[in-house]
Amino acid sequence: MEKDKVPQDEGITGGVSREVQYAIDENGKYVKVMSTGWEPKNIVNDLAWEDIQEQVDIANEQILSGKASPIMYFMAKNQMDVTLLSNYIEIAKWKVKRHLKPKGFKKLTQEQLENYAKVFEISLDELLNYKPNNE
Repeated sequence: MEKDKVPQDEGITGGVSREVQYAIDENGKYVKVMSTGWEPKNIVNDLAWEDIQEQVDIANEQILSGKASPIMYFMAKNQMDVTLLSNYIEIAKWKVKRHLKPKGFKKLTQEQLENYAKVFEISLDELLNYKPNNE
């Protein structure tokens, strides 16, 4: 791609951030050119964020209906699955699955709750008192 044809299509960052693209200058040499975005990439990012929001909404519905614990929300919000979360918490996947249910969540020790809060980078109070918004 030629230097003057590097896309400058602002995406979700609104032009605040830029990324390096490589293009060919007038002399036929590769040079670094800053780009604010590229429409196909912006579309993919938008779709990905819609999917993440859908997972967060599902988690909130499950919590409101009493079928899931707050861990499900924070897991979705942090783009984690059971395997990743179990690796961060350093416990078996089956235990994380148990903690995703209200009954299992209520049985967590103070130390286990603190570990979850630390991984999610939230306070223990935020984890214990999370209430989904009815949006």
